[in-house]
Amino acid sequence: MELLKKTNFDFMSQRYIAIALSSIVLLLAIGSLTIRGLNLGIDFTGGTIIEIGYPDSADLVGVRTQLSESGFDDAIVQYFGSTREVLVRVAPRDNINSSDLSNQAIDVLKRTGDIEVRRVEFVGPQVGDELTEDGGLALLYALIGILIYVYFRFEFRFALGSVVALIHDVIIVMGVISVIGMEFNLTVLAAILAVIGYSLNDTIVVFDRIRENFRKMRKGSPMEVINASLNQTLSRTLITSVTTLLVLLSLFFLGGEVIRGFSLALIVGILVGTYSSIYVASNITLLLGVSKEDLMPPQKEGAEIDDRP
Repeated sequence: MELLKKTNFDFMSQRYIAIALSSIVLLLAIGSLTIRGLNLGIDFTGGTIIEIGYPDSADLVGVRTQLSESGFDDAIVQYFGSTREVLVRVAPRDNINSSDLSNQAIDVLKRTGDIEVRRVEFVGPQVGDELTEDGGLALLYALIGILIYVYFRFEFRFALGSVVALIHDVIIVMGVISVIGMEFNLTVLAAILAVIGYSLNDTIVVFDRIRENFRKMRKGSPMEVINASLNQTLSRTLITSVTTLLVLLSLFFLGGEVIRGFSLALIVGILVGTYSSIYVASNITLLLGVSKEDLMPPQKEGAEIDDRP
């Protein structure tokens, strides 16, 4: 703890390497999102989700084959928590209502063994489209609100730096989700919004120290001030990140399949957010030319005259 408080790392000397690294990762993430896209869950696509349990380990190949032979070629079958629990997603059909479609699918699944139907959920395609639009708007409104907040609290260069860092974090998290093919549902969307809040909080702490040091360190250059601020907040950043990660790792390994996607998205977001608060937000602010004059409080007219004896 004491060692972290006295660190003197020259973070900004590696800023161009950080820019190159972030650019490469962003290009890979955008490429995956463009080519592979997101594995949208039933919350966004609409359809029927059926959770069933087997007394013994289920044969996914046999379940898929049985569904395919019965006309459910587009059904998605996967384990849910354990090999005895199976989740089946069936796309909606225009000429069959959701209740009849789920009953037909359950009848087919009964041929695969002694099953226990534990959950059946329906989401209409119109609701899925609305959720997709609302989810995108939620992300957009969050970024716009953050831009306005940081602009009024700090300075416009800080606002741009924080928003660029948040966009950087969101794209990378979504890129990882796309690469591994994890289902993108409402809980994952909630995790991304939580990542925005976490990353912004970390960035605001760093920015607050940068502003304070700009007013204290009269002879320091902008790079020296930012380096000093990053070192002074490093212990807080690492301790917060590590303790949060410990909780999320517990949720990921012990929380079950329902929140695994949520916890994984947050784990990636915490790692990327910690990096971006050091090497993206501060870096962008420095590249935009922030200076001591931008953060000094305005001097009152006649202050010099008032100070005279």
